Amino acid sequence: MAAPRSTDPRDALIAWSVVAVTLGTILLANFAPAARQAPASPAQDPGCREWTDACVTCTRAGDGTACSMPGIACVREAPRCTAR
Repeated sequence: MAAPRSTDPRDALIAWSVVAVTLGTILLANFAPAARQAPASPAQDPGCREWTDACVTCTRAGDGTACSMPGIACVREAPRCTAR
């Protein structure tokens, strides 16, 4: 038995709005330049393997640095080393 189809045009508007907001969030997260920057000071310390600014966590790997994406309601703090 098939589900009944809605004929209310507002349903389509709501669905397309959700799709647009989702795509916008994905694009912003992937292309925002500040989102990929590593915290400055521990990145300069070669003895620090992992550091955070409470929004982004970065890890020093053999071939470079890998950083996480910031959360939605993130409040940046001073960068600090979390693993040596």
